[in-house]
Amino acid sequence: MRVAGVLLGIASLPSKYGVGDFGTEAYEFVDILARMNVKVWQVLPLNPLGFGNSPYQPYSSFAGDELYISLDRLVDDKLLSADELTSFNASKTTIDYIQVREFKAKLLAKAFTKYQQNTQLQADCKEFVANTKWAYNYAVFLTLKKANNLRQWNEWPAEQKNWIKDQQLDLTPFESQIAYELFVQFIFFRQWMQLKAYTNSKNIQIMGDIPIYLGYDSADVWENQDVFLLDEQQNPTFIAGVPPDYFSVTGQRWGNPIYDWEKLEQTGFKFWIDRLRGNADAFDIIRIDHFRAFDTYWKIPASCPTAVDGEWVEAPGYALFDAIYKAMPDVKIVVEDLGDLRPEVHQLRDHYNLPGMQIFQFKYEINGDNSVMATTENTIVYTGTHDNETLMGWYLGLSRYQRKQLKRTLKATEENIKNKILNLILGYQANYVVFPVQDLIGLDNHARINFPGKIGSPNWEWKLASFDELLNLVPWFAAQAIKAKR
Repeated sequence: MRVAGVLLGIASLPSKYGVGDFGTEAYEFVDILARMNVKVWQVLPLNPLGFGNSPYQPYSSFAGDELYISLDRLVDDKLLSADELTSFNASKTTIDYIQVREFKAKLLAKAFTKYQQNTQLQADCKEFVANTKWAYNYAVFLTLKKANNLRQWNEWPAEQKNWIKDQQLDLTPFESQIAYELFVQFIFFRQWMQLKAYTNSKNIQIMGDIPIYLGYDSADVWENQDVFLLDEQQNPTFIAGVPPDYFSVTGQRWGNPIYDWEKLEQTGFKFWIDRLRGNADAFDIIRIDHFRAFDTYWKIPASCPTAVDGEWVEAPGYALFDAIYKAMPDVKIVVEDLGDLRPEVHQLRDHYNLPGMQIFQFKYEINGDNSVMATTENTIVYTGTHDNETLMGWYLGLSRYQRKQLKRTLKATEENIKNKILNLILGYQANYVVFPVQDLIGLDNHARINFPGKIGSPNWEWKLASFDELLNLVPWFAAQAIKAKR
């Protein structure tokens, strides 16, 4: 089945409270997608944002970030009163994470007080924790992290950092904070699953996005130290990245700890299967980032300041995916397979019939042969992703001659070039075509969400002020999607 999808992270939804969340605007967005005949909503990772506010450096690959909890829905649950809510940075098109966290934290604390008087919600939370293997340990992790001024877990006092191994630390002094963190996760997943159910009721699937690697300063690494390459002091011995290439003479040193694949295989890849099970509950389709590392991964000594002195090491990709599909035969996975890859990566992908990705602004050749991109079926064609320029940013960056040739090829004008490109891609044979919202409404690079290799502002800060421009596109896009049999 050929379908159209839209990419928009939750944080980038319009909101009265400074950051997109699971509230009214999320439901309105789903209604807009349904009217556009869109069948897939792709989101960015929902996990707790880590270093640089990146969703790809989370504190946990299971937990959710409290930023996305809807304050309005807390009013519906009688955990807040409407007069306690005030608009906050509503019209801004950027997210101030520090301010928003402070604003929401005060209200979540009030909601927690009300929750402690609600026996039904407490019973529901207790059931959530009992059915969620990761929740209690994550609550302890975050509680101890906050008690240590957010320092990395390997810098905590020995009895705290080693609690996950020996359970010797008396957690009594931390019970109230642990209960609060469990409340936050319970509310997060309660609201998310309600939004997911509404989305599915509109015949729209949600595509989640998980990074292959995890941040060192995460509950995952703290709890599963034996399946990462760490030394006796619990520090990474090797870290992830990619080698030098055309774009960087020193490569990219990501800093994520490397998996101990041998140990993982001995456990039947339990960590990965548990991780995917959690995501399969939260999403209909799972997109895995940096798929090539399941074939070969760049292994950098942690002591090296750049990614130059690494080596390619083979990963047990076939054994892993055999175990995944044995445990989860119905799981729907798509993969990010971009870059200059050796043939074995594509062989691994195709062995499991996994849809890969093609990026229009990278692959399209003006006046060239674009038949492979146009006719490949088991793929996802994007105008761009969260890591690229916007479509119009890319177009405006072309030379004057290139823009002229592209308009001639597509029989377009300066005013309708964006719609011509969208229509072209809708007509491709790809099972999935996905458009970031920025590309649908024709925003330039001021709406770019991430610059890979850079940390901090303005990465991850862009958000929509309103749906007005998207609403103007609805009739045209719906007609074109139907015409393209999507």
